Amino acid sequence: MSGLAAGLRLAMFDKKVVLLEAHSISGGLNSYYSRKVKETKEKIPFDVGLHALTNFAEKGERKKPLTKMLKQLRLPYDSLELSEQTFSQIQFKSASLKFSNDFKLLEEEVRRVFPSEIDSFRKFVKHIEEFNDLDLNLEYTSARSVLSQYFKEELLSEMLIAPLLIYGSAWEHDMDFAQFVTMFKSIYFEGFARPKGGVRTILELLLEKAEKVGLEIRFKTPVKKILVENNQAIGVELKKGEVLRAKQIYSSAGLPETYALINNENDNHPIGKLSFMESILVTEDKSFLKDNPATIIFYNDFDRYSYKKPNELFDSSSAVFCLPDNYDRDLTSGHGLIRVTYMANFNAWSELKENSKKTYKEMKQSVFDEAHALSQKLLGQDKLNLILHDVFSPTTIKKYTSHFEGTVYGSPKKTRDGKSDYKNLFIIGTDQGFLGIVGSLLSGISMANFHGLMEGE
Repeated sequence: MSGLAAGLRLAMFDKKVVLLEAHSISGGLNSYYSRKVKETKEKIPFDVGLHALTNFAEKGERKKPLTKMLKQLRLPYDSLELSEQTFSQIQFKSASLKFSNDFKLLEEEVRRVFPSEIDSFRKFVKHIEEFNDLDLNLEYTSARSVLSQYFKEELLSEMLIAPLLIYGSAWEHDMDFAQFVTMFKSIYFEGFARPKGGVRTILELLLEKAEKVGLEIRFKTPVKKILVENNQAIGVELKKGEVLRAKQIYSSAGLPETYALINNENDNHPIGKLSFMESILVTEDKSFLKDNPATIIFYNDFDRYSYKKPNELFDSSSAVFCLPDNYDRDLTSGHGLIRVTYMANFNAWSELKENSKKTYKEMKQSVFDEAHALSQKLLGQDKLNLILHDVFSPTTIKKYTSHFEGTVYGSPKKTRDGKSDYKNLFIIGTDQGFLGIVGSLLSGISMANFHGLMEGE
């Protein structure tokens, strides 16, 4: 997403740009595929990555991230065909909080469940509103340490941080407070929506725009090496052997992955440990949604949220439980969809796949069994009329993104100004520090503006 946005922004101002995509389709972590129902041969489309488009804004709202992104890429608001969430829920062992695209709901929920903390919550919200999370010079500050300064009820802190961690933190257990603020605003202040047609809608809009502005895109064209000379990037060598010279290079490959393309160096660039696996369940119809209007449930078996790479293959004690059909709530036709995401151990899955593909498939089935059971529990259903399911593991993420260890949120080390150790080489995307689809697009836009347009390169 960030690569498409950067390329589009530069091409709009008559820069000669080539976008190199390793795979046959765009999107990176946010992509799509289809699976056939065995009995009917019907093709079911699946999104990968996109549970929600964060940073929702109403048409005409100014100075919002979504609005800025659309303006910079010259895309009409209506082209996204957005449907808002009904509401989402943070469900822990001892308490549950609802939130929606109206922040008043979360405030009321905090007052109801944690009445002694409502004044502290309002003070904390004011601090969030006044904090400049876009300052590129901010140093790392623990979000948990800031939360502890405001709240006596540890459970409230745990519940507030859980969705923000699982939707964007490259750090185990914690996250940078600046990123916490960014995520708090995007999820709690602005909220969730989904484009009609899912991630395909966004990608098709970007690719149509690319054609209009003359952005050259080469699919199935992985980069073998970034070429440097006199401490500056001068071009790339493709895996097919071709060399492309360039005045600037923008890399969305990830921070350690980018440095590994320069003489295999990767010193002082830690690899993120967080990876995930997802089960997708398809039902015959949507009748089970009638009494289950929540869009996303951030589920946790305990009152402390364990956000870390699990020791085992996966951790079923917490999950992101998503019901994509609860965006537009059209329950009259079509199949129902359930998505269950668990934290997972890339190394364990990779070793398992290498040693025994049979056992690997059996363990994926056990993940589905857990997801199926959780779905029945959360939906209050004795039986779900399933017609299809699919499971992808961290090794799939590694295969299609080339991210080391299948990491989803990149390296714990971010480069907020986009600069690398080499002149003319810039980092965009997750490891630049912006999060989510809107954040990723804004990362590409802002780095292209700052380094490619404002500096007159």
